[in-house]
Amino acid sequence: MDTHALITRYYAAFNAPDTEGMIACLAPDIAHHVNEGAIRTGHDAFRAFCAHMDRCYDETLTDIVVMTTGDGSRAAAEFIVHGAYLETDEGLPEAHGQSYCLPAGGFFSVADGQITRIVTYYNLADWVAQVSR
Repeated sequence: MDTHALITRYYAAFNAPDTEGMIACLAPDIAHHVNEGAIRTGHDAFRAFCAHMDRCYDETLTDIVVMTTGDGSRAAAEFIVHGAYLETDEGLPEAHGQSYCLPAGGFFSVADGQITRIVTYYNLADWVAQVSR
């Protein structure tokens, strides 16, 4: 599969929201590097992360731009996260449905038509400021 199409499909599943559709894009031993957290490895850890995120946040990504290397082994994406903070996440401000909007990005490694590594970045201080207003 074309890497650009793979990453585009991954983000379309994110916006669906379709966790299993996202997992279909991932290698079984996916290394998921989350912003401000430990690396999660494998489909089960990714699925658990998504369940947690779905409970605490309602997010949609817009303005997604995907960039890939010539050989398709790596990719990056930048986008805008539009969200609502639904349930208080441990160590973060109290949730009461606050909305937020912030730029973010993802970096990917790809092999054999599957995503083998995801690294996600956003400005946590910006997010905290937005939900603390």
